[in-house]
Amino acid sequence: MDKIEEAREFLKLVGMPKAQQADLCCYVILAMAGIKPEMHWKDAQNEWIRIHDIIQFSNTVYGTTYAENSRETFRKQAMHRFRTAALIEDNGKATNSPNYRYRLTEETLNMLKTFHSVQWPESVRRFLMYHDKLIDIYASKKEMTMMPVKINGMDFKFSTGKHNELQKAILEEFAPRFAPNSECLYVGDTIEKDLVKNVEKLIELGFEITLHDKMPDVVLYREDKHWIYFIESVTSVGPMEPKRVLEIEEMTKDVTAGKIYVTAFLDFKTYKEFSEMLAWETEVWIAEMPEHMIHLDGDRFLEPR
Repeated sequence: MDKIEEAREFLKLVGMPKAQQADLCCYVILAMAGIKPEMHWKDAQNEWIRIHDIIQFSNTVYGTTYAENSRETFRKQAMHRFRTAALIEDNGKATNSPNYRYRLTEETLNMLKTFHSVQWPESVRRFLMYHDKLIDIYASKKEMTMMPVKINGMDFKFSTGKHNELQKAILEEFAPRFAPNSECLYVGDTIEKDLVKNVEKLIELGFEITLHDKMPDVVLYREDKHWIYFIESVTSVGPMEPKRVLEIEEMTKDVTAGKIYVTAFLDFKTYKEFSEMLAWETEVWIAEMPEHMIHLDGDRFLEPR
């Protein structure tokens, strides 16, 4: 039996559905265990790797032709399902972080090392006996890496990472100071794209487009002033540059509320990297100095144009 079929047998024996026994999923197991055609399963390993590394391993070692743009297919068909089944774990970084990695769980690694040996039946039996418990353990481990955040007086959780760390600061530090009594109409999470999305209110205010890839990172509405704050959370890309302001203006051409454009940064160092890109008549807020704002020209400070 070749390695792809052995991997498929493994996935079947541990109870993965038919869709997660497909070739793509088999290559994921082989790549994560570092198993080449001539190797023995007792030599399996569980180094932290990226989906990019899995694709490269499969193409180089097994002659597949997976493209880089198939990463989302790998993520949805294999990685998410394997993680839920406690076959693999991630390192708790934000999914859009270049440092995000996966590896086999210790239980999976130990089971693979006995594959087709005399210890194999007992190894599988033990894994399946504790399977539900393992799922709970790894779910709890994942939950521990989440950041609690208050949004509109309710408790939510952000996945970890600098982007969400800044969004948390916007909601808990910026809003009370500079947008008091405002309501969060939209905020995304790096995993759950539309964590908060008040479609009814957005439509009432005149929004035509509320797709995640068009919306600013955070949208606040202050009813007493009838102002909307469009806030970009910048840790690597995406400040309120002139082109971005025009995009939002087009998206909100039927919105009558006053519009305030804010770029938020975690620290002054990041602000300096983007300072020359920022549009005039917009605001800058820096989380490490939360009580202060920077106003880029114009005759009004933190007011709509």
